[in-house]
Amino acid sequence: MSHDYHDLIQLFNRTFLSTYQTELVLGGDEPIYRPADAAHPYHRVIFARGYFASALHEIAHWCIAGAERRLLEDYGYWYLPDGRDEQQQAAFEQVEVKPQAVEWLLSASCGFRFQVSCDNLSGDHEPDRVGFTRKVRAQVLSYLNQGMPERAAMLSEALRAHYGMPALKSEHFAEPCLSL
Repeated sequence: MSHDYHDLIQLFNRTFLSTYQTELVLGGDEPIYRPADAAHPYHRVIFARGYFASALHEIAHWCIAGAERRLLEDYGYWYLPDGRDEQQQAAFEQVEVKPQAVEWLLSASCGFRFQVSCDNLSGDHEPDRVGFTRKVRAQVLSYLNQGMPERAAMLSEALRAHYGMPALKSEHFAEPCLSL
């Protein structure tokens, strides 16, 4: 199945531009969220380099950000770049569970392969990718049982319709395996 970021931009903007005054925008090297300002009438979810996965990840952050957070650049969150120590990585993963769960749901909604991002390639220890994946999966299953965030559910529906994907079920989200 082909996944073109232009389709994602069109689906996102059709779903949210008029109701949330938010648009999905192709960016450069670094993704960022920018609220509307004097030069830009719409809030902008800006994803990196035309990567479909980057767009889904940035959209996931937007889907869980509250109304006040959506008025702040990058939702007012901290970001410690690649090179985190074990304690910093644990804090990063704690705040990334929900957005990555939404990203996994959106990925499944369009038949796109999802892989968690530990985002710490040059850190001083190897992140526990399987453990983190299990935490993200548990959040996915919670969203399936208790309901997705409203905007995530809206986009999931639009993506599933566009890509011809069935309703999401727990069996679509496999338990991670340990590598041998």
